[in-house]
Amino acid sequence: MTTLKDQVHLVTGAASGIGAHLAAELLKRGARVCAVDINTAAMHGLHAHAEGDQLITAALDVRDAAQWQAVIEQVRARWQRLDVLMNVAGVIRPGWIHAFTAEDVHLQLDVNAKGVIFGTQAAARLMLEQGHGHIINIASLAGVAPVPGLALYSASKFAVRGFTLAAALELREKNIKVTAICPDAVQTPMLDLQVDREEAALTFSGSPSPLTVEDIGRVVFERALPRAPLEITLPGHRGAMAKLGSLLPGASVGLFERLRERGRARQRQRRGG
Repeated sequence: MTTLKDQVHLVTGAASGIGAHLAAELLKRGARVCAVDINTAAMHGLHAHAEGDQLITAALDVRDAAQWQAVIEQVRARWQRLDVLMNVAGVIRPGWIHAFTAEDVHLQLDVNAKGVIFGTQAAARLMLEQGHGHIINIASLAGVAPVPGLALYSASKFAVRGFTLAAALELREKNIKVTAICPDAVQTPMLDLQVDREEAALTFSGSPSPLTVEDIGRVVFERALPRAPLEITLPGHRGAMAKLGSLLPGASVGLFERLRERGRARQRQRRGG
């Protein structure tokens, strides 16, 4: 049976946040890693965790299907296979729907949704040739229940989740596993930029302490990689609440208002006022 030390992983969004943490942990555990991001300079620190031929860092704009194919070919040329793709790269721009610019729409849907689709396609082609693989797509609880104030982000993550679950059912007979991970708010630079945005209040409505990149790492290494479930939501109670809100959106209107007020209070706390 293949162990982590024998595996080749490709991680997007590896310049910061969840992607950077996962790439570093994979290197520490002996995996070979292709770490990609549009910000190549920020990935330089990953070399401190790598030995020998263990790491490739490369520029990738996940919105570009041709760049995806080029990265996959680079991995094939170096290591002859790809065992796991982790689609982590993402962006968020809070805003009310009447105020979105066209660029806001294109950016969030192109990076968050199309980036995952292009990456899954490119990886699946190689995995079909080699007869195995695992694709892990980072979605969000905002892709399980709608989040007013983050309508575009929520739409993009609904797309990620729907596409991932469909791909999982399509590829399972080909020995390719696909997993959607749907976390609540995670303490990353993406969370920090929402603190001063009224529209993003619901982001802060969960636990007083957001998830950490280490929490996501534990889920990836202890559940996603060894068990390859179709979907993981975390924390569990928020995942259950999100699924209930999606099932009964009309009944959730009052709950949304209470959660929004809680989120506003938490934003004030984080701002120190």
